[in-house]
Amino acid sequence: MSRRFVDLSIYLENDVLSDPPMLAPKIEYQTHRDTLPEFMHMLPGTKVEDFPDGEAAAAEWVRLTTHSGTHLDAPYHFHSKMNRKLGEAERSITIDEVPLDWCFRPGVKLDFRHLPDGHVVTAMEVDAELARIGHTLQAFDIVVINTRAGERYGHSDYINAGCGMGYEATMYLLERGVRLTGTDAWSWDAPFSFTAKKIAETGDVSLIWEGHKAGRDIGYCHLEKMHNLEALPGNGFTISCFPHKIRAASAGWTRAVAIFDDAD
Repeated sequence: MSRRFVDLSIYLENDVLSDPPMLAPKIEYQTHRDTLPEFMHMLPGTKVEDFPDGEAAAAEWVRLTTHSGTHLDAPYHFHSKMNRKLGEAERSITIDEVPLDWCFRPGVKLDFRHLPDGHVVTAMEVDAELARIGHTLQAFDIVVINTRAGERYGHSDYINAGCGMGYEATMYLLERGVRLTGTDAWSWDAPFSFTAKKIAETGDVSLIWEGHKAGRDIGYCHLEKMHNLEALPGNGFTISCFPHKIRAASAGWTRAVAIFDDAD
């Protein structure tokens, strides 16, 4: 058997739009010469000429939210309580408490690229796509949705591109034992611009973050801002998405990867 890896993560970078400007990451790069004063301070008595080729070390200063780049949201991000439909509601777990066992599991890709921007996916549409790819959900499958947003990464319309998963579709997955999901869009829910318009038209505030808020009923995690989902088949691969271990945080950055064990 040979093993093949497919990177499912976007970059953390300054110049490509992946968030609203107020939430965008900011990276300051230090060259090998920029850090010489720091090294000479830590090594008293040394001079620039003491360092090979006059170089110390490259480094970066980074300002981020835990939701920058490809990241894994913990149940705590969605609501303070979870699992109210599994018995008594309990405190939502934070990213450092997410079971690692959830983060390395068989992957399933649902292809919703044909659905229009702002569409809210239904349980019936999830069921139909599972039938199309011939997959029966198993507990702890990692289910990712391929939306039109994936092809708009780096463009000005990325944040408002793609469909989203509503409460009904999310619960369809969670009630079948799924505990980790993902999307190549900016959010698991439909873009806020579409939700805001629907709320203004209907007055239905239950539409607010309805996919995320399913976590009140059954706690789960999801990946956002994934990339390259177009390269995946419907199933037959494993997803690895271990989050950074940030104490009591609502999310953690991850290098999401699909792993294929191909026959030689």
